[in-house]
Amino acid sequence: MPKNKFTNSLVNETSPYLLQHAHNPVNWYAWNQETLALAKKENKLLLISVGYSSCHWCHVMEHESFENEEVAAVMNKHFINIKVDREERPDVDQVYMNAVQLITGRGGWPLNCVALPDGRPIWGGTYFPKDNWISALEQLANLYDETPEKAIEYAERLTDGVRNSDLVSLNENQVEFSKADLERSVREWKQNMDQDLGGRRGAPKFPLPNNYQFLLKYAVRSGNSEMLDYVNTSLTKMAYGGIYDQIGGGFSRYSVDAKWHVPHFEKMLYDNGQLVSLYAEAYQATKNELYKKTVYHTLEFIERELTTQEGAFYSSLDADSINTEGKLEEGAFYVWTQNELKTILGKDYDLFADYYSVNYYGLWEHENYVLIRKNSDNEIAKKHAISVSELENKVVSWQKTLLKERAKKERPRLDDKSLTSWNALMLKGYVNAYAVFNEQRFLDAAIKNATFIYTKQIQENGNLNHSYKNGKSTINGYLEDYATVIDAYISLYEVTFNETWLSAAKQLADYAFDHFFDADRSMFYFTSNQDADLIARKMEIEDNVIPASNSIMANNLFKLSHYYSNSYYLKVSEQMLRNVIENAQKYGSGYSNWLQLLSNFVGEYYEIAISGKDALHQLKEINQHYIPNKLIAGSTKKSNIPLLKDRFIETETLMYVCVNSACQLPEKEVKKALEQLKINY
Repeated sequence: MPKNKFTNSLVNETSPYLLQHAHNPVNWYAWNQETLALAKKENKLLLISVGYSSCHWCHVMEHESFENEEVAAVMNKHFINIKVDREERPDVDQVYMNAVQLITGRGGWPLNCVALPDGRPIWGGTYFPKDNWISALEQLANLYDETPEKAIEYAERLTDGVRNSDLVSLNENQVEFSKADLERSVREWKQNMDQDLGGRRGAPKFPLPNNYQFLLKYAVRSGNSEMLDYVNTSLTKMAYGGIYDQIGGGFSRYSVDAKWHVPHFEKMLYDNGQLVSLYAEAYQATKNELYKKTVYHTLEFIERELTTQEGAFYSSLDADSINTEGKLEEGAFYVWTQNELKTILGKDYDLFADYYSVNYYGLWEHENYVLIRKNSDNEIAKKHAISVSELENKVVSWQKTLLKERAKKERPRLDDKSLTSWNALMLKGYVNAYAVFNEQRFLDAAIKNATFIYTKQIQENGNLNHSYKNGKSTINGYLEDYATVIDAYISLYEVTFNETWLSAAKQLADYAFDHFFDADRSMFYFTSNQDADLIARKMEIEDNVIPASNSIMANNLFKLSHYYSNSYYLKVSEQMLRNVIENAQKYGSGYSNWLQLLSNFVGEYYEIAISGKDALHQLKEINQHYIPNKLIAGSTKKSNIPLLKDRFIETETLMYVCVNSACQLPEKEVKKALEQLKINY
């Protein structure tokens, strides 16, 4: 007798999210040309359901509706049902998310959208309880059966809205960028900042690493101590919070409350990659030991739980796991009861409970505690009359003990596909950590991952693939893949001086121009011109939990223009920024990566070129300093990169500090070279 009562075509997919639905009674299909052709042939509405493997409410809706035979009967009778992993197909997700936002004014996952057989949407929403879901589907089926012209009219209006939203117009005004533009944006933004708890006012709270990377740069360059305090408050509260796994390291996706306490427990690679970069840079700027510990602890988590034998990185860990009663429960893997902790920790319990707020402050629900810190090591050590080093040793010991204890629980599900863009964000995290802490194993991990992308994800014709699993590279890449890999490769070049990475970054940028660029708007589409058409070809403009692919590309082109003395790259980068400058001034949080680019245009931007046998040694010394407005070029031998050409001397190592193609006299000592930099605007 077969183990599964039902099996649908998703059983042939590799995505863990799609495979989770392979034995639903719903007759699911994957998104592909064959499925779309079937809908047209049978003249059936498409039911497009989008989610991802670590999404809690996706699991809830699956259990309530998609595993239910009564619901499945309605879905199978009237619809061609398509399951989409938003992480594999962000292009499909973008289009139908846009439609749902136009219909309901909000979005989220699970995302459910009903469309005509040709893909034009007519109706949608997010999570639906079972009875509401059946009722809505029956009404839609009747509408299409009895008055198809009405459905077509809805679809035409909605599709026009999807096509026209987010499309950027070419700004032909000769905008002169100024420091005042930055100040205006930060002033507007400040109204929504939570100065006491960090992050945005209210709840939920998302980390949004790029926000703080920009604000850190801005605060240091403008000498704005209030903004630096805000960044430090945000980073400290996040590292103290339950959003940070105090035992195992690594960050969850967001907290549901205002004090960063109770997370939505899934752990995503993209958050952790960017947060490692952020905390490394913040340590470089402030020398705050908490930030260093956060980087090291998070990278231990990445190495332990999200790294493959090939040096690639897995995508995520689920929010849900099996609790002690054998039921799937959000956060079950991460929470503790007082009794558990007393048994495990014995005489250390009281100190532990004070340190991690096993009290009213850390209580969540059902007598479960989510560990959260309230006080610094110094404050706790003083209160308990022990030395800080003694406390630090205890903390390490507690983490090891509880990690071992936690390993006895049922683990959250792992999404074991490797996405190129997310891998690149983690790669850059390792690069930044190496630059700041000079830890060889961080560089080794970075090079191994960069090599994985180079050998497995870059294809023979120069394109990148988006996904990798079980030795198979699949799905033609999106702009986010190109943008993030170019960024990571430039960063890797800056710490190794291996020109392979810089050259690969340039080749990928040129490929992106050939297949993604809209010269009329001077912006890049999210999808390649070689991909099958969706109902709309979108452009990603607003920075979110990951910066927009266009903002990353604009920053990349700015840097590559300096490396290669390429005026076209610079011109495109400047025009891209001009296209969004008005929005960036009104909504800084959603344009923080664009604002980073703006700050490079309005202040002095330094090219630091190091040439000579000791170039890497000099580089390590430079990287002890936080210099927000620079790029680094270097070589230990002759180089043809414009910034280094004719600068190699066999007998000495020289550093050149240049601005706008004008260089000051070369220096042999790092201290003297750094004196040529003026960090402030």
